[in-house]
Amino acid sequence: MSILQSKLKPYSKAIVKLLKNGTVYSSSSVWEELLYYQDEIQDYINVIGLELIMRKDEGLAFVTQFEDQEGNTLGLVSRRQIGFEASIVLVVLRQLLEEFDHNPTQVQASERFIRHSGIREEVELFLPEKYNRVKLLQELDTCIKRLLELGYLKMVKAEADPLYQIQRVIKDKVTLDILKDFKLKLEAYV
Repeated sequence: MSILQSKLKPYSKAIVKLLKNGTVYSSSSVWEELLYYQDEIQDYINVIGLELIMRKDEGLAFVTQFEDQEGNTLGLVSRRQIGFEASIVLVVLRQLLEEFDHNPTQVQASERFIRHSGIREEVELFLPEKYNRVKLLQELDTCIKRLLELGYLKMVKAEADPLYQIQRVIKDKVTLDILKDFKLKLEAYV
């Protein structure tokens, strides 16, 4: 038996996946480990200032950092700046997911999908009239690519008009309070 094998826990792969990817979905090979060893994983990552968040009903798990009274953390998980335009797209996606979850005609569906053209239309509807729409729409592909990299969107079909799945982790990263604040800031900015 190697030193590596002697040091590993049955949930080591799940912890590594959480730390590398930030989010683990129920389709992942380590999902069962997360469910079975949830308490052990929580104890393990608490030591480095992290908390395991499990959303079993939505099929996702992720880690957040503990903060002190001033909002300081140990800094293990880096905060990623996504840019103002990508933030607008993220807020639009979050709003679409909220509307989807509260739409009684779509109770049977559990996932929200949207085409690239649909994102473009929703962003155009969201922006105030005085906002520089041309600039944002020119940068839309870059914004979507960034949100794919960060795991907020997942490409389902790469076609002329790609189909994306809006990932539910958006609900935890962009709360309703953040959504309201962003809308107010956007109006003030314009």
